[in-house]
Amino acid sequence: MSNVPLPPGPVPLPDLVALQPGAVVSRTLVKAGGGTVTAFAFDAGEALSEHSAPFDALVIGVEGEAEVSISKASHRVKAGELLRLPANEPHGLKVVTPFKMILVMVKA
Repeated sequence: MSNVPLPPGPVPLPDLVALQPGAVVSRTLVKAGGGTVTAFAFDAGEALSEHSAPFDALVIGVEGEAEVSISKASHRVKAGELLRLPANEPHGLKVVTPFKMILVMVKA
């Protein structure tokens, strides 16, 4: 996981994290008491196993497409789309095409 500081000006969302073959790459953008914001890049075929978190989270699609399951219900997330992951509900992710996303976790 990378924690490289953000530049002072605007940054195109796809430039926040680079894809790497056969890997999942993450970059913490904000880490504070109220939550975190993390950019992720997943190569095609990569996945995050089902898990749950005690806080709501938002998945913001930046590039590509992924299938996100929430309590066994499947949702396709594409660039420009947002999906809420409710607190304490099991969720997982399987990448369909190389996928970049921003994950906003809200600790409230």
